[in-house]
Amino acid sequence: MAGSTFVYVTYIRTSPEKLWTALTSPEFIRQYWFGMHCESDWQTGSSWQLSFADGRVADTGEVVESTPGKRLAIRWRNEFRPELKAEGDSLCVMEIEATGDATKLTVTHSIDKVDSQFIHAVSGGWPRIMSNLKSLLETGDVALATKP
Repeated sequence: MAGSTFVYVTYIRTSPEKLWTALTSPEFIRQYWFGMHCESDWQTGSSWQLSFADGRVADTGEVVESTPGKRLAIRWRNEFRPELKAEGDSLCVMEIEATGDATKLTVTHSIDKVDSQFIHAVSGGWPRIMSNLKSLLETGDVALATKP
């Protein structure tokens, strides 16, 4: 299958359970995702939605797989940029693996479109979001207070 993929790997000094909570808790997400609000019950087959602080919908999708503390796969569609929305659904898979005193988080975001503008956009966003997540879990503060 030809397409575009972005992979981000980080190691965080936390447990898989705490990382799972950080990835699925609306209150925690808001802290590291620049004020964004996320809604879902994170059960397989459920919908999810990411909204800006002002209530505009940013992204939507469906939970494809949910294994707490191990793996979260979500179908993902951008809703606020017409050129990205036109590319259709992407797939974001977050894999969590205990590694000694840390937890390995691998984010793989892919779409069935060569030279995807959407994957280009998320390749700039994921490093900032994951840096904030790592810093918040390890120190209690985010690395980037505002989105550059």
